[in-house]
Amino acid sequence: MTMQSAVRRRRAVAAAGAVSAGLLVLSACDKPTPMSTVTVGTSTISEEATCGGEGEVLPSAEVTKCLDETDIESITVDPDETVRFGVDPEVADKRWTILMNGQPLTEDSDKTYRTVPGSVFFNAQYGAQGNSTLVSIRAADGEKDSNTVTGLWSFTLKKDD
Repeated sequence: MTMQSAVRRRRAVAAAGAVSAGLLVLSACDKPTPMSTVTVGTSTISEEATCGGEGEVLPSAEVTKCLDETDIESITVDPDETVRFGVDPEVADKRWTILMNGQPLTEDSDKTYRTVPGSVFFNAQYGAQGNSTLVSIRAADGEKDSNTVTGLWSFTLKKDD
């Protein structure tokens, strides 16, 4: 009987140790940044912030560097489709803007969801060049029409032939 008791005790100590180790590992993890989502038809891509996204103001040089990032998610867009953009409520609360090739495409908003016709992203009138366009979501600081950037989520939209 004492043998079984010792075995149970060792198991309990091992289980407690495993739980403690797991909690220690989790506490060392960074909190993920809010997500941004682009949906076209039935296709969806989501990303954490390419830069920032934690509420701190990004310096202009970092924003420029971020807009040059090439390792980003892409989605194919039929110009006749509607492109839907979504952000987490904490981003919407601080206001956000859709950028096309680094330039504002929409006014800032405090909504969690926006739509844009797919044809806009491939129309030279709006600054499009070729069959792909860099689209970014710029998070602000909560002030209407602010140029402050606290996060960028970037995506490549590729024209569907």
